[in-house]
Amino acid sequence: MDTLPLSMLFGILVFLILASGFFSGSETGLMSLNRYRLRNLANKKHKGAQKALRLLEKPERVIGMILLGNNFVNILAATIASIIGIRLLDDAGPWVSTFVLTGIVLIFAEVTPKTLAALHPEKYALPSAYVLEPLLKILTPFVWVINKITRALFRLMGIPTQQQSSTSLSSDEIRIVVNEASSMIPQQHQRMLLSILDLEKVTVEDIMVPRNEVTGIDIEDSWSTIQKQLANSQHTRLPVYAGDIDHIIGIIHVRNVINLFQEEADNKDALRSIIREAYFVPISTPLHTQLLNFQKEKHRIALVVNEYGDIQGLVTLEDILEEIVGEFTSDPAASIKDVHQMEDGTFLVNGSATIRDLNKLLNWSLPTDGPKTINGLIIEYLEHIPEPGTSMLIADHPMEIVHTTRNTVKTVHIDPNWKTSSTRKNEIKATDE
Repeated sequence: MDTLPLSMLFGILVFLILASGFFSGSETGLMSLNRYRLRNLANKKHKGAQKALRLLEKPERVIGMILLGNNFVNILAATIASIIGIRLLDDAGPWVSTFVLTGIVLIFAEVTPKTLAALHPEKYALPSAYVLEPLLKILTPFVWVINKITRALFRLMGIPTQQQSSTSLSSDEIRIVVNEASSMIPQQHQRMLLSILDLEKVTVEDIMVPRNEVTGIDIEDSWSTIQKQLANSQHTRLPVYAGDIDHIIGIIHVRNVINLFQEEADNKDALRSIIREAYFVPISTPLHTQLLNFQKEKHRIALVVNEYGDIQGLVTLEDILEEIVGEFTSDPAASIKDVHQMEDGTFLVNGSATIRDLNKLLNWSLPTDGPKTINGLIIEYLEHIPEPGTSMLIADHPMEIVHTTRNTVKTVHIDPNWKTSSTRKNEIKATDE
């Protein structure tokens, strides 16, 4: 190289610095690509995306090739810079060229291209794939040798060399993706997606109609009473039992008994003939499992039983769908029959109201890992049946008892606009005590 003119050496040096920047930016750009968007572009026959996707199928080969090329051009650039320095500055040339080249490489071949590639990975990585793919084919033997040596060192150090999947996401990670994509997904669709993810955390116990609120047909009642119940029913499917809900016979569809209304004679035998077998589910069944079970078993309603086989309540397919799409009403408060909004914006809540419904309505965070109703939560908190007028603070949320019976809290007054202050907290706790 001593015979080459300085102008040519400077030209080679500039080319090597640009090549170093290309390799540095390509590495950052490829590793910063959104794999799911990349797959989408590849499915749409985007040539650059298809090449990038093939490169990333074995990332260790791509990284090895990029590092091989980057180190080669950097070392060659340092050699040429030393030659230029010696020609211009004699013995001091190598020292000066080292400091100057370090700054140039750092700015123009590392920081700048990597920052640009991190900010705009697709604009950088997809065009780079056209160069990297054929270059990888050329350098494959060298990359293979380097990877073999590297893996051997890993084995000596006891480090596993199996590639971890970078495309599978947990439910929590998917939740983050959905939240971060809020600008591209309508808010209603975003809530539905997050609700689907929540199904695995919720059981049928959390959404079931409790046993004491289940409406059904007692086959032992008179035929006229049964006719009135069927005619006035707000539900299309009703459980049928003998005496009480513990002696369940099955489920009846109101649509199937219309013809029986035209006859005044006792048609209980005809009614029994159209009763469908009841479907029972364990109380701890997760909602996402129960949704699939409803589809598999071709049922829309199920009776919920505990570990002893006792009926605890009733759950329907519509209940689960409402957990995904929301209540089928425009008024959130009206959608919860146990919550009544007052003119001043406060709420009167029946003790049987579920904690999950109240959390959704008021955007609160009352604990849901214990009792399922407000009555159960208050009794567990106080460890006795409180007197009317008792106030308390549960999870920083104020409640005032309005009405109780000997064994339950019937009505609670809640003010969602109540501001927690240290003085007010002390007053409530003192009242509670």
